[in-house]
Amino acid sequence: MINPTALPSSMRVTIRSLTACFLMGICFSPETVLADPPKPPQFESNPMIAEVDGEVIRMDAIKSAQMHESMEQLYRMQLSALKSKALEKLAEKRPEISAARVPSVTEEDIKKFYLNTPGVKELGSIETMRDEVRDYLENVYKSQFVDLQYDRAVEKGWIKVHLTPPSDFHLVVELGNANLWFEENDSVYRKVFVLEYSDFQCPFCKRVQETLNKLRERYASDVQFGYRHFPLPFHKEAKSLAEAAECARDQGKFWELQTAFYDKNSMASDLNRVPDLAKQVGVKRINEFKQCWMSGKYKSKVEKDINDGRSIGIQGTPTFILGIYDKKANTVTGEMFSGAVSEERFSTSIDKFLSQINSEAKLNR
Repeated sequence: MINPTALPSSMRVTIRSLTACFLMGICFSPETVLADPPKPPQFESNPMIAEVDGEVIRMDAIKSAQMHESMEQLYRMQLSALKSKALEKLAEKRPEISAARVPSVTEEDIKKFYLNTPGVKELGSIETMRDEVRDYLENVYKSQFVDLQYDRAVEKGWIKVHLTPPSDFHLVVELGNANLWFEENDSVYRKVFVLEYSDFQCPFCKRVQETLNKLRERYASDVQFGYRHFPLPFHKEAKSLAEAAECARDQGKFWELQTAFYDKNSMASDLNRVPDLAKQVGVKRINEFKQCWMSGKYKSKVEKDINDGRSIGIQGTPTFILGIYDKKANTVTGEMFSGAVSEERFSTSIDKFLSQINSEAKLNR
């Protein structure tokens, strides 16, 4: 999600700004099916940018996390424009493309979006929001339609893609006191780590939880998963919910309450009902939980998560750092990406790092 504090104060967060967010690929990370074409030098993802006393300097030598994120956004914008242009060209000759139509937005679609999307009802009644919701959904449907048509055209060989994404940028990130999904022990050493920075009131954070659960099953013996808090300022209960989750952690129920916050979002948004929710997920010493929460015991811990996230360039949620896990140093060295991305996007990165680790292990034998 876009952090409104990064926008001019005159801009009002409405469905239109959500639409802009979607189109820029900030909230969503469109997936790409690439062919295997040659990569011309002019599209090199890590180009030479200077020579200093005869020494070559390439883009990766000066790249920062924020610069990489900007390059990723530019790439997604370029890819979006490429898809539209390619389909426009194909439609001139191929009836399969020209005859296809974007699905229409129905009243039922508008109603479902209005009722089920956190934060929308606060912007106005369904009558006043109908046109903006319709505009937003039309953009979503159009984007999904274009992606489907483009992917089919690539599969059929009608499009050969030479546009390449930016080269990988590997951060070294301290894990701090992240909540770990798998209990650490000496018998299992998970070599890859997926660190999530998230917000309990972020709809995209909620959406990605199902994907993460599938990955935890799929890579149970190879990948550790961790969670740190990044409550956004315009989600007014998010910071308090983060502190409550840490109090549940004291009784070994962090993940249970974390899941409940996402699954029962409307209940979690009513802070008076949080103790009941904690009790439902197995927090036994409920008075101790309340005292912990009301005292602000973990306020500084949540603030540290936020500050650590900002220090590595995180601006919205969910954001992930996925890479090689150094258990001794308590760090992960890898790449950062944002949004409710697909299982395939995660698994591609995970498999890449696992392959790298296995290759290095063979060389060291």
